[in-house]
Amino acid sequence: MVKYLGLHETLDLHELITFKNLCLTKSTTMGALVQDPELKTILTNDAAAGQQHIQQLQQLLTNREAQ
Repeated sequence: MVKYLGLHETLDLHELITFKNLCLTKSTTMGALVQDPELKTILTNDAAAGQQHIQQLQQLLTNREAQ
């Protein structure tokens, strides 16, 4: 079994990380501006989930390159 990522797979992961970073930035920025407590909670939860997703994608990228 091949233990490394192909070039297209690496580029796809980089694109996903970039997109998730953009979403995280937007959720965090809008969360600071919103006044509705329910919407603020939704944006806070989205930001937390986004951070976790970014960490998982980065881990996948670094673990596969190291092997």
